[in-house]
Amino acid sequence: MIIDSHVNLHAPQFDEDRDEVIVRAREAGVQMMVEISDKLSTFEATHALAMAHDDIWCTVGAHPHEAKDHTAMTAADLVELAQRPRVVGIGECGLDFHYDLSPRDIQAEVFRRHIEAARETGLPLVVHTREADEVMAAILKEEQGRGAFKFLMHCYTSGQELADIAHELGGWFSVSGIATFKAAEEVRAVVRTMPADRIIVETDCPYLAPMPHRGRRNEPAYVGHVLDKLAEIRGWDRTEAEARTTTAFFDLFDRIPRPS
Repeated sequence: MIIDSHVNLHAPQFDEDRDEVIVRAREAGVQMMVEISDKLSTFEATHALAMAHDDIWCTVGAHPHEAKDHTAMTAADLVELAQRPRVVGIGECGLDFHYDLSPRDIQAEVFRRHIEAARETGLPLVVHTREADEVMAAILKEEQGRGAFKFLMHCYTSGQELADIAHELGGWFSVSGIATFKAAEEVRAVVRTMPADRIIVETDCPYLAPMPHRGRRNEPAYVGHVLDKLAEIRGWDRTEAEARTTTAFFDLFDRIPRPS
């Protein structure tokens, strides 16, 4: 199967042609998508997409950019929303010290609430991390020590040390269109070391369009370019890349029924 594990179809960039974008993805062979929650104020739109389409599932959470607006949100709030049908993950959440759109201490606190919700529900945690390797590693190690939870290092572009720690803690990794960029050899070097049974692919659309679409709005239909690049990086053929990433996806998002 071809699966896009991280789409933002609720984003305003798709307001004029959302249905057509979904059709194009299917025509390109994409058989499943996970629609990602970035803040609770748009969760209803995110959930509605999953409810309206048999091949779309969703998560619930708040991006670290939005942490400052979620100080009152509790793990219990996330757990309650996660009981809805077709919700299969917690997040996107984490730390972003590049833009610092929310104070770092608040990012960390809100991130820990997501971890608590993931631990309680058993759902995988979708982790965003940028320029926060040391703090992210410390939180993941500390929280795993308090009780295990499944997690995905989404669109991974951070350093080798954090990747190694996440690997040791049992984390999954997703590869995005960044891996196709000419200047992204450091990212490709890390991809070569990721656990072969815990790699999946994503577009993160409408952002990060892969080559040859770089600079345009990204769409789920382009995830095949990411899959091809992953196969090239790892020395797999396309069939093996599809098989490995499909198995890894269902191992992670285990609330989604595996196709017969």
